[in-house]
Amino acid sequence: MSNGFIQHAVYLLLIIIEFVLGIVFSVLNSIFFILKLLLHYVFDVNMTESSKKRKRNSNEQPNQTVALRGVIDANWQKFLSSSLIMDKKTEKPVQNNNKDQYTGTFRRARKKKAKDHESVQNDLKTLNLTSKSPNSDTLVNSIENKKNSVQKNDDSVVKNNTNNKNRLTKFLAMDCEMVGVGYDGNDHMLARVSIVNKFGDCIYDKFVKAREEVKDYRTDVSGVRKEDLLNGEDFTTVQKEVSDLIKGKILVGHSLKNDLSVLFLSHPKRNIRDTSRYKPFRKITKGSTPSLKRLAKEILGIDIQSGEHSSVEDARAAMQLYCSVARQWEPTLSDKRGKKKVNPEDD
Repeated sequence: MSNGFIQHAVYLLLIIIEFVLGIVFSVLNSIFFILKLLLHYVFDVNMTESSKKRKRNSNEQPNQTVALRGVIDANWQKFLSSSLIMDKKTEKPVQNNNKDQYTGTFRRARKKKAKDHESVQNDLKTLNLTSKSPNSDTLVNSIENKKNSVQKNDDSVVKNNTNNKNRLTKFLAMDCEMVGVGYDGNDHMLARVSIVNKFGDCIYDKFVKAREEVKDYRTDVSGVRKEDLLNGEDFTTVQKEVSDLIKGKILVGHSLKNDLSVLFLSHPKRNIRDTSRYKPFRKITKGSTPSLKRLAKEILGIDIQSGEHSSVEDARAAMQLYCSVARQWEPTLSDKRGKKKVNPEDD
């Protein structure tokens, strides 16, 4: 009986131990699972990462479309032959009045010459010279010398006007060409700067060396090529030269904010004439910003930017647009600011 009782007791003890161990295992397993959830939600432990980085396509090539060089030459010919070129002056018909009318580029010189000639004629009538007068030869020689000096002065005026063809004027027009930089080539970098005076003469035109890798030369629009930038001027030099040129001048252009931005320059608002912001021009596009090409076609009757763009051509077109409305434009600015009117006829 004692052996059977002992065996039965041991069997019951083993069952109890197994039951207790099962409970302990279940509790520990539950605690482990709970701790795992806490770690996951509290510390946001994520063992997997989803990579959504954009892979760059090696087959992508920047826009390298090259237009024919001959197209721009033909367009220049048409542009320069336009009757609206600024350095051509339309002469008024001569009126049959007592006073002579003087017009043209050398008006002052011809007027001075006419006055001197008239004074010489009056001297001759007053003196009533005859061949018998002993001093007549001397007087005639002095009068001839006076006429020669007048002729020399006239020639010097013509020569000075020729030498000053590319001179600085109070009004200057500027245009810039840009190339694409940055990851996708959408950022702008200065590539070329052109400035013309009031008469359309180009007084400054330089390409600018690239300061970072060019993704898109935009040749079909800018007309800029790689070799142009390789042979260009340093940016700091161009920036300094342009700043000195436009200082104190009335600056004309189309969307000048963009041009000044790539040059990292500023200009007084009162000295800016932006054809893209002139309200009568904006009526053509019903309030939206008109393009320079459309304004040239609608206002001037000329075609520009039909091939590769030229910053010189665009600057000349902007200056022509300003000159066509300068008499109406300037008084509106003066009235707003309450200042003295700027005379658009001044050089």
